[in-house]
Order: sequence, then structure tokens, then C-alpha cells
Amino acid sequence: MVNRVCFKFYLGAALMFVLSINVSCQNQDNISEEDTVVIVTPEDDINEDIEQTYNLPTIDLSHWKVTLPIGKPTEVLPPEILDYATNQTLKPFMFNDSINGAIVFYTYPNSSTANSSYSRTELRELMNPSDKSATNWTFKQGGHLKGTLSMAEISKDENGDYDRTIIMQIHGRLTNEQRDLIGEDDNNAPPILKIYWVDGKVRVKTKVLKDLNASDTEILYTDAWGDDNGYSFPEYVGFDKFTLEVKVSEGRMEVILNNNASVVYDDIHMQKWGVFENYFKAGNYLVSKRENAFSKVKYYKLEASH
Repeated sequence: MVNRVCFKFYLGAALMFVLSINVSCQNQDNISEEDTVVIVTPEDDINEDIEQTYNLPTIDLSHWKVTLPIGKPTEVLPPEILDYATNQTLKPFMFNDSINGAIVFYTYPNSSTANSSYSRTELRELMNPSDKSATNWTFKQGGHLKGTLSMAEISKDENGDYDRTIIMQIHGRLTNEQRDLIGEDDNNAPPILKIYWVDGKVRVKTKVLKDLNASDTEILYTDAWGDDNGYSFPEYVGFDKFTLEVKVSEGRMEVILNNNASVVYDDIHMQKWGVFENYFKAGNYLVSKRENAFSKVKYYKLEASH
């Protein structure tokens, strides 16, 4: 009796298997080309996401050199600076944020230039890269600098206050003739403009001539110039993206924040400054010598013209 039951069970199971194969084949025969199912693998999803978020900065570095907080200090000029993303010297200090399309400038206290005690990862304008830095411009010739940037990270001091960093400059320069006239050993002149990130606000500092009756020769000395009181834009930029613009013409300098607020300098001090050559600077010039201080500034756009 048991054998007969088993035989009937096996026979029923076999018939069901045959029927299921037949139905499956019929269903496949009825599938048209329009009904074809496309299977997307997880790998395809990942590749698609990468393509959608990959965003490199488009800043033209062919007319800039960069100073680093290492060496004596180390400088990298064109064409080497163009390969900053793969250059082993530059990679720790100047690298891409390929999600947001920015160049990150990272610095900390270490090496500094001859005329400063602070370190930087900062670009210096080169009007003619082939002569390294000999060609510069005057206020009469004019200049225009515009950048979009943000503070990415910055250290705090022992009181819990953020450190400061300089994000843009116009630096003065003596011609060779002026240098020799006053007996200097280099072409350095004061910076007529320093723009700081200070506690989430943009602060502007410039120079004033201490003695308005000083001769054309006397005003060439660095100590003939002092600091003004400074101006802080009311707008809080914090760690958000913002735009800075600097416009220079004969006897006039204007700094514009986010296309809607500006401060203008067009007094006797700007007129007197016309004796100097100048160059633009942009990046991350950290105003701190504390051991654990650091800052990261992102530049999304940067353009200079004359």
C-alpha cells in the first residue's frame, strides 16, 4: 500500500514539473523586444553617481605662482603649478575639492618669507611668467581681481576664538631704479590692500601715508606708511561661499562683497600710492604662529585682468 502511494506522489510531482516548464516556455515565447527587461547592476548605479558629482575647478593658473609653508619657503611656478593635483610637493597644500569644484589652499605655521613671520599657501600674480616677477602694474594702468571662495576650516586659539587669515592682497613693489635710489637690497614695498577672514566676516585693511608732505623719494620707504583703522563688512559670510571683487584705477581702489556692498578708497593716500608697482595675491595667509594652528580656504573661481 505504501509503495502505491509513493508511486502516485512521484507521478503527480513529475506531471507538475513538466507543466511548469511548458508554461514558462510559453511565457518566454510571448515576450517581445519591447518587453525586454534591462538589469542595472549596483556597479552601474555607482558609476552614474560619480559622473554626476565629479566637478573639477577651472581656475587658470598659468599666470600665478604659489608660495608654500615649507622650505625657505618653497615656490612653484608655471608650468609645474598647472599639475598641482599630481605634483608631490604641492599635493599636501593645494588640492581639489572635486565635489564642489574648488581648489583647497591648506597652510600652517612653518616657513615664512623674508619680510613676514607668518606662513602661507598663497598665489602671487605673474603678468609675464617668463620673467618670473619682473613685470607688474601701476594704479594708472589699473587692475581687476575677482574670486569666489569660502573658509573651509580654521583653528581656534586658547580663548576659543577663530584665527585670522588673509585671503586677498595687493602688494606694492619697488622698481629696480627705486630700490637702488633708497639703497634697499630687494624690491619689497608695503601691501596697499589686505583682505582678511575674521570671525566669519570680511575685513579690509589698507595703508596711509604718515606724512603727507613727504617727498617722492621719502614715500618709497616702507616705514613711511602706516595702517588705517580698517573696515569690516557688516554681512556675516561664515563658512559659506562668497564673492570678492577688487577694482583699481588711478587714485582709486574699491572692494566689493557679494556684488551688493562695497568700500571705496579715493583719497590723497591712494593718489600718493601711484608711485609704486603692484601685483595681486590670493589664497591662504594664516596670521598665527601657534603650533597647532591651521586653515583651509577654498577658491571656486579666480580671475585677474588689467
